[in-house]
Amino acid sequence: MLSQSLFLMSQFLLSPSLLSIPPLAALGDVGQLITVAVAGLLGMGLIKLLDYLRKRDADKEAAQIIGHAEQEANTLRKEAAIEAKEMALKEKGRLEEENNKIRNQLHERERQLVKLEDGLTQQNEQLDKQGKMVENNQRRLAEKLEDVNRRQKELDDLLDLERQTMHKLSSLSPEEAEARLLERLEKELVKEQGALIMKYEKQIAEKCDGKAKEMLITSLQRFAAAHTAESTTSTVDIPNDEMKGRIIGREGRNIRALEKATGVDVIIDDTPGVVIVSAFDPVRRETARIALNKLIADGRIHPSRIEELVAETEKEIEVEIRKAGEEAMQEAQVFGLHDRVIELLGRLRYRTSYSQNVLRHSIEVSFIASMLAEELGMDAELARRAGLLHDIGKAADHDLEGGHPKIGADLLKRFGEGPEVVHAALGHHDDIRPDMPYTVLVAAGDACSASRPGARRETLDRYIKRMQELETIASGFAGVRQAFAIQAGREVRVIASAKDTTDESSAKICRDIAKAFEQQLTYPGEIKVTLIRETRITETAH
Repeated sequence: MLSQSLFLMSQFLLSPSLLSIPPLAALGDVGQLITVAVAGLLGMGLIKLLDYLRKRDADKEAAQIIGHAEQEANTLRKEAAIEAKEMALKEKGRLEEENNKIRNQLHERERQLVKLEDGLTQQNEQLDKQGKMVENNQRRLAEKLEDVNRRQKELDDLLDLERQTMHKLSSLSPEEAEARLLERLEKELVKEQGALIMKYEKQIAEKCDGKAKEMLITSLQRFAAAHTAESTTSTVDIPNDEMKGRIIGREGRNIRALEKATGVDVIIDDTPGVVIVSAFDPVRRETARIALNKLIADGRIHPSRIEELVAETEKEIEVEIRKAGEEAMQEAQVFGLHDRVIELLGRLRYRTSYSQNVLRHSIEVSFIASMLAEELGMDAELARRAGLLHDIGKAADHDLEGGHPKIGADLLKRFGEGPEVVHAALGHHDDIRPDMPYTVLVAAGDACSASRPGARRETLDRYIKRMQELETIASGFAGVRQAFAIQAGREVRVIASAKDTTDESSAKICRDIAKAFEQQLTYPGEIKVTLIRETRITETAH
């Protein structure tokens, strides 16, 4: 501020206006010169004063800047020192961590080497023991071999002595003694021959059993068929509940006419949107279902119209039956059947046995029997024909008396089928002695088709109940810890306690469980019982 004030003052003194002051102008030229000189001297002094002041201000500012710079330099020096210390500490920690890691690895390798050394020591000890055992066994074998040779020599001496004694006592000639000796040896050989025959018969039976299973499995794997399940009732959807009243008719005349024309029971209950058609004859049930659908679609429901549509539907069903029989014949590649046999075969399409469609079952049996015949080198075409027609009696058992095997055999015999096919239909349920091999093939195919998983449907509640019964019966035996029914109830895995049972008692428990299933349950096919006795030992290495 002071330097600025002095500067302003100098400017004022040197300004031209000051020279034009009237009193100074009156002094003349000399006065003006003096005045100018004085003003110049004053201006120079003021300039030097200003320079001095500016220099002093600059020195102060420079000193302040240098002080700030020194403070910042000290601060940076301290921060750099702190950062260097932190980096040194981090590097020291990293090196210590690496040293610890390397130290741990060395300790772990040392433990492994010690463990390996212990294992090698144990192996050497075991090898020494085994070597001693081998030496002992060799010594014992040498002693036994020496004993056997000694006994063989004694036996030869006894035989020679016996032969000489027999010669002396019986006065037999050498030829007669030889004959008696050969006779005795022959008897011994006969006994040994019988034992060998039994041994090889057992081996052959095991091989045949394995070969038969292999052939069955191969045949079943080569054939896979879709399965459809039906019941003894059919449902018909209706558009609204008003249609139920129209189906019943005035005083029930429409429903009576429908039941009389079709031979089925029409059930109309509180179930919304459906009418149930019930009958044991599947053809009649299907006829009634189709006719009722036509009546609902037509809308004209009265007795005369019912009779007309039922007659029309019966003709359509006859055509469908004929078509189904021909399609089955073509699919199974069985030709030359009588027209009546084709019709009966088509009727099996609407017949079920334990919820298994009989026509699909017959086709399946025909293929399985054919493949078994191929495996055995027999006539595959004849086996396929017998398998397709083995259940033909089920198409007529509603009209004729007797079981379906006898009915089918009589029908096939009447319509010109061969004795193998007739016998297969008559004996595929083992009702008679199977005198022909094709009957056995058809029976095997029938059993495989009926007992395969998914062939015969059962409700979920019944399935769960059967599985629970199997597990409950098996768990009720002493020594059984757990029991699990698997493979849709065809196998039961039983886990026995190793503490409460032995190998001998486990075999008895397994057989008792199988006997309990036979006595207490009713089931198709077989149930395999597998008992597992396990000793589990667990140790933890620290």
